[in-house]
Amino acid sequence: MSELEGVPLVGRGKYWQELKLGEKVRTYRRTITETDLVNFISVTGMLEVIFIDTTYAGAVAGRLVPAALTYGMIEGFIFQTMIQGVGLALLSVSIEAKAPAFVGDTIWATVETTGIKPTSKGNRAIVDCAVTVYNQAEAVILTYTVRRMLAGDPAFKSSLR
Repeated sequence: MSELEGVPLVGRGKYWQELKLGEKVRTYRRTITETDLVNFISVTGMLEVIFIDTTYAGAVAGRLVPAALTYGMIEGFIFQTMIQGVGLALLSVSIEAKAPAFVGDTIWATVETTGIKPTSKGNRAIVDCAVTVYNQAEAVILTYTVRRMLAGDPAFKSSLR
């Protein structure tokens, strides 16, 4: 027997059995930097003038960032915490941009569990969440719903297997 056996693993998200409908959590906060914008638009090819030309006189003044970048940063928080070690599949996402995000904004989110449906076999469930993204002024800038397949607790003996 290894001396490491039985030592808990930190950072695992909740198994679907540990979730509660209506449960709401919030993420950490993160400031969007110029480097974040440049790296994101370069790797994705989103080289639109509103993102690459600081002198462009568009409808909105400031260093806009793509909603996809905002979404991706929040998903990063969720991956590192809520679904780490339990996420099995991303099934669907529906995103609605509510207000622009800019370089220098500090973003964070709340995540509410809105649905939990165990599958018929395999000790897993389809979990729906509503995510609301805020900036530093607590203005809502993005909302999305996400459906994922999450693993169950291996110790759980499902009668559905």
